[in-house]
Amino acid sequence: MTDQPTELQVSNPATGEVFATVPATGPADVDAAVVRAARAQTAWAALAPGDRARLLRRFAVTVDEHLEELARLEVREAGHTLGNARWEAGNVRDLLDYAAGGVERLTGRQIPVPGGVDVTFLEPLGVVGVIAPWNFPMPIAAWGTAPALAAGNAVLLKPAETTPLTALRLAGLALTAGLPEGLFQVLPGHGPVTGNALVEHPGVAKIVFTGSTAVGKQVWAGGANHLKRVTLELGGKSPNIVFADADLEAAAAATPMSFLDNAGQDCCARTRILVERSVHDRFLDLLAPAIEAVRVGDPADETVDMGPLISRAQLDRVRSYGTDALDGIRGKAPEGPGHWFPPTVLTGVDPHARVAVEEVFGPVAVVLPFDDEADAVRLANATEYGLSGSLWTRDVGRALRVSRAVRAGNLSVNSHSSVRYCTPFGGFKQSGVGRELGPDALTAFTETKNVFISTEA
Repeated sequence: MTDQPTELQVSNPATGEVFATVPATGPADVDAAVVRAARAQTAWAALAPGDRARLLRRFAVTVDEHLEELARLEVREAGHTLGNARWEAGNVRDLLDYAAGGVERLTGRQIPVPGGVDVTFLEPLGVVGVIAPWNFPMPIAAWGTAPALAAGNAVLLKPAETTPLTALRLAGLALTAGLPEGLFQVLPGHGPVTGNALVEHPGVAKIVFTGSTAVGKQVWAGGANHLKRVTLELGGKSPNIVFADADLEAAAAATPMSFLDNAGQDCCARTRILVERSVHDRFLDLLAPAIEAVRVGDPADETVDMGPLISRAQLDRVRSYGTDALDGIRGKAPEGPGHWFPPTVLTGVDPHARVAVEEVFGPVAVVLPFDDEADAVRLANATEYGLSGSLWTRDVGRALRVSRAVRAGNLSVNSHSSVRYCTPFGGFKQSGVGRELGPDALTAFTETKNVFISTEA
């Protein structure tokens, strides 16, 4: 392995300028952090459930008190629009509150057996490693951290190399709120070094990873060497299915931000727009002005709809799909410094073309026509991914049939909502393993222990 830099440079995606540096941790730092975390976890798990819940709620209040600070930090390091960043900081707060509510409801069962009483306990795993991505640094970090802490575990969070600042600030706010030292630690560093050290460390009981499918497979393989529990939230190439009987005006108006949110750097982005052939041209006529109206610019400007891509490397990746040579609908983006790409909807694309089947992770979608319901389902499932999707129809029966037939973990009817902290989230096929969020989130960070107590003399 080549030597990695000893510090991380954090740049503003809107300008390309480096505005902060953070020391990079390595394997020795991970070793020391695991020791601290294991010590803190023992004491944390021994707290009365109500006390753990109160501390987590205090953490949520502290996040809320610093919501604007966190949001503006997210704008600078990740290029998110200010409105989105405020929502993301609020999502961290809400998830901590929601997880705190589950602490005193994390119950086992009493199972009828002959000759005694049988009960189960849900025991914390111990130390959990959370490896968060750069596209939604704050909320996705909280998806693993909040329920893991609520279930009685300690958490070691490795943020992405490009977006470590909000994670570090959240760890500081946890201490301010009164969480024990060592319980929630942030380990900025490079994936092949710090991330791999977490995956391989025998003292880390579980890894929660969000990122590309290729890296997710490496994480799973590394965890398997230690029979480590792993949750993976990976890539997507999600469909947006528009039937002829849909409210076409509403569907067209909602389509732009279904794939342009966070400049398309969203694993749930509906980047395959499937439109029934009989209304294909009409839908494009409605979609064109909606795409052209999207405002792209400085993400700190509250009137902007879409900001820049995260880095030059990501911009180059999006350009590698040759979108400039294809027909389509295009919006406008700033020129000059920063990593800008215009909103783009491609038409007349071969369904097997790279841009139609691979996750571009940028503000690019393709429109593909279909003939009938069966053809729509076939096209929707013609991908290795299965994370999310939407369908638009006035027919309730069709909505239910297609929802059951599409192989994806999160679907919306007549909307584009996929992720709520109170509902389960995860994917089929190459989109991941396991589920996050929702009422069962805490149990994913526990072991079931069975105890039989004899009542016979």
